[in-house]
Amino acid sequence: MNQFNLTLAALIAAVLLPSAAHAEIDADLDITPYADIRYRLELVDQDGLPQDATASTLRVKAGVKLGEWNGFSTLVEGEAITRLGPEDYNDTVNGRTQFPVVADPSDVLLNQAYLRWKQASVIEATIGRQAVNLDNQRWVGSVGWRQNDQTLDAAHLSLKPTKGLTADYLYAWRVNRVFGPDSPQGIWRDNDIHGLRIGYDIANIGTLSAYGYWLDIPAAPASSSQTYGVRLVGNQALGDSKLVYTVEYARQSDQANNPRDFALDYVLVEPGFSYRGASIKLGYERLEGDGAAALQTPLATLHAFNGWADKFLATPPNGLRDLYADLSYRFGDGPFKGLLLRGMWHDFESTAGSVDYGSEWDALASYPLDKRLTLMAKFAHYDADGFATDTTKAWFSLEAKF
Repeated sequence: MNQFNLTLAALIAAVLLPSAAHAEIDADLDITPYADIRYRLELVDQDGLPQDATASTLRVKAGVKLGEWNGFSTLVEGEAITRLGPEDYNDTVNGRTQFPVVADPSDVLLNQAYLRWKQASVIEATIGRQAVNLDNQRWVGSVGWRQNDQTLDAAHLSLKPTKGLTADYLYAWRVNRVFGPDSPQGIWRDNDIHGLRIGYDIANIGTLSAYGYWLDIPAAPASSSQTYGVRLVGNQALGDSKLVYTVEYARQSDQANNPRDFALDYVLVEPGFSYRGASIKLGYERLEGDGAAALQTPLATLHAFNGWADKFLATPPNGLRDLYADLSYRFGDGPFKGLLLRGMWHDFESTAGSVDYGSEWDALASYPLDKRLTLMAKFAHYDADGFATDTTKAWFSLEAKF
């Protein structure tokens, strides 16, 4: 372990000391330490590979927040990921390709380090290494599901010039991906990435937003693109229940050194209904492909979309049509207060060539043991037809936040 990693490990250990719960420099400048500790067991059975994967990992994410001084604040956050038990999985850097991939390699690294300036609630500017999540994270997200976050070395400007109107501008030059710095694809350097989003709250309708993302990624030329889109998210009260809806359209084309020449559409239609703790959503998501190229979202929190088995992290060249149902229920009182139960079903097809890819069932149970501890179990089964292979995954985790 090099000196940088030793220093960072010492920082994480110091933050976790109970005696460091709250410290003050003076009346105007506070240091607030925090920690997020997550143990996870991930099991994968994937047809076509000789071994099943068993990944037992512990992630410790800890940092310090420096309180505001004349509008300025800062945050420094370290992350340590370690394997507990046998190395019976392919973490993408250990060469154990006889096992399915569980993309959680062991590492100690600097996760976030940024300086922020805020003027009232009107302007907020952040520069440095940061987790960035925009809208539902379909285009830009921090991939909080994996043990290592995806962060950006970036400048991010947020404006709220008047009530109901927001604007975000993002410029990123480096992408720190979930695979870690030891992977050839773990860091995308020397990028020219721009993002612009403008949102407006329309009374009794919802939030209408327009966005553009311009990606020049030399390390992944096929991910270089320009995307323009609009999105509407809203709800309507119906007595004790609520009608919810999301509609979105985008157009993506090649940019910079992308070897393909294309112009492809993205469509999302997701109506839903909620009543007290129960909700149901039906969805239609379409990422167009033409047989040679397909619409891609390389900066997204991809695990949240198109099934938890992660068979469509990259859109196949023939595109993807995902027809799905999403049901959930959260207990509001009684001995199971806070328990979330969720189930999803997906049917996958191509947008070109009439290929039936397969289907997937997903299930989740999440229960807060107290305000700091959360227990979770999760399951996914992908039944392949014309794409990839049958895959079953299961997860069990315990997360503590301080």
